[in-house]
This record gives sequence, structure tokens and C-alpha cells, in this order.
Amino acid sequence: MKLDRLYPLSHAPIDFHFKQTPADFVVTEIPLYGFTGEGEHLILKVRKKALTTWQMLEILSNHLGIRIRDIGYAGLKDKDAMTIQYISIHKKYEEALKHFSHDQIKILEITYHNNKLRIGHLKGNRFFIRLKKVNPTDAKKIDSLLQWIAKNGSPNYFGYQRFGRDGNNYELAREIIEGKRKMRDRKKRDFLMSAYQSHLFNLWLSKRIEISRLFDGLQPKELKQVFVWGEETIKQIHKTPHFFKLLPGDVASHYPHGKLFTVDDLLEDGKRFEARQISPTGLLSGTKAKHATGIAWEIEKGFVEEVPAQGSRRYAWIWPEEIEGLYKSEVAHYELHFTLPKGSYATVLLEMLANRPLKIEG
Repeated sequence: MKLDRLYPLSHAPIDFHFKQTPADFVVTEIPLYGFTGEGEHLILKVRKKALTTWQMLEILSNHLGIRIRDIGYAGLKDKDAMTIQYISIHKKYEEALKHFSHDQIKILEITYHNNKLRIGHLKGNRFFIRLKKVNPTDAKKIDSLLQWIAKNGSPNYFGYQRFGRDGNNYELAREIIEGKRKMRDRKKRDFLMSAYQSHLFNLWLSKRIEISRLFDGLQPKELKQVFVWGEETIKQIHKTPHFFKLLPGDVASHYPHGKLFTVDDLLEDGKRFEARQISPTGLLSGTKAKHATGIAWEIEKGFVEEVPAQGSRRYAWIWPEEIEGLYKSEVAHYELHFTLPKGSYATVLLEMLANRPLKIEG
């Protein structure tokens, strides 16, 4: 099966066995801020396994006799994993919580806070992943690849989970846009449109990786035969220090959060990008999204479609942090720990290591 997301490195595919299970895939939320220890809301640090966040919320709401929407949460977490996340409820239910018990849900800690948790009140996620059937030679390759990622970062693709188990959610969205399919369920329609935005973003990012690989492997005089951007512009792009090449007119943002701005000084902004102060962004098509200009727009416009959504921008490049890798030769396991910003996919990092599509198992 062909890998449809292009990655920076062109190593031979690495074979390992990966299956999302609570024993081999653990996700821990990192809150956006510290909790005050006082206030009207209880903050629960909850560990769940083999449940979606929605299933967990439904179980808790039934026990407490409240609506699901009365429970605050910062992010949605995988079902086929052990996940540790934070939720909030009003403190008047504290006594009822003392009688809560469930085989797949454990309340680890309780504290107080002034406000209800909302989607996005999340800095990132810490992952533990166990890869199996890894031979010693491939383990050394993974060691080297992790060093490259720790230094240079990673493309911020949407993972395969975004596109449904059959991988065709974006195709259903296209049929709705073209008038070939009707969808009265607004929530489902919005979900499908989001998958279509993600699909277009991934196609654009793959094209930009392709361009960056050309700049990484060729000299300016050779690049002149490939691109019609002018000799001086090609030289400036080539001089920028990061693998992922900024283009004139790119829409970038301060990293890990901040305002959008247009890249107009390649060398200066290239240094800021290398220093992890800014990162380029890609378009999530919609009516109100900011578009690139100049050469960057010449690339971006090929991946813009009229999607019935507001639209936004997404970081094209991120820096995984606190990366740790340990090979256990006696059982042929490779254990990974790393932290990603919110909205980024651990399976994308695995796919980058493997340089092949991951089998969807669970």
C-alpha cells in the first residue's frame, strides 16, 4: 500500500507491529494551566481504558443524574488506549462521586477550580507507545530517526483516525458539496466537512514536503531548472536553515501559539523558524480563513475548495518534546515516550518512523 503522506526522510520502510491497546498505548493530558485548588468546580483527574471520552461522560452523567453537557472536558481521547484526562463537574456532586465505581474508569485525583473546563483548555498530550517485533537493526534506525525528530521536528499531518475506519469520510463530504448526497444531520455533516478540510490540508502539506526535499537535495543552479521563481528567490529559499522551506507569502504563526502573519523576510523568518519561535501554517478551507500570498499562494490555491465552514489555519510543522526511546532486545519491544501539542497525532510520528502506512488495528 502506497504512503500518501510524504515525509522528510527517505529511509527504507521499518517493520514493526503496532496495535492500539490500553497496555501499549497510553495518553496523558497536559492541562493548559494549573488549577487553583478553590472554586465552584471539581476537577477530576480520570483514568479510563477501552472507552471513548463520550462513553465515559455518559457513564458519569448517569451515575450523577446530570446532563453530559454539564460535564466539562478539554479534549477527546482514543478508545483503544489507556488515557488520563481531566474533566470538571460542579462541586455539589462531590458526595455522590464518593460512591462511584467502574471497572474501566478510575478517579485518580480531585481538586477545585474557579471555572468549568472547555474544549481547548489543553497544552498537549504525553504518549507512551510500545512497538513490537522490532529487530536490533531497525531499533538502531529508530534511535537515529528520533534524534532527527528531536532536532528538526515533524510535519503536522492529520492522522488516519481523522478519516474514519474506512478512510473515506472526506469522499462522503465531497459528495455533499457536489450535491450528490444529502445529509440532514448537521453534526455529522460538520464532522464530514472537517474530514474534507483535513484531507486538503494533508495533500497541501505533502506537496510542500516534496518541494522541501527538492531544496534539500539540489543546488540553486539545479533548482532553477525545476522552479520558475527567479534566481534570487530560489537562492534565498535554499539558504533558510530548516528542512521545511518557507516560501514568500506563507502564513506563519508564533509557536506554540500566537497571531498569524505573512512571511515577507525569508532569511529573518527562516532563522525564527529554526529557533522554534514561529511555524508556517496550512489552510483549513473555509469562508473566513486567511490565505497565503505570492509564491506560497501559487502552491496553496491548488488545495483550496469551497467548503461550507468558516475555515482556519493549522501549524504545518511541530516539535515533539521530551522524546525517549528504549529498546528491549529480550522481547523485541521498542518503547517510546514523547509529548505533542494539542491537535497533533502520535500515529503520524509512528508513520514517519516506519515510512509506510500503519495498519489500522485496534
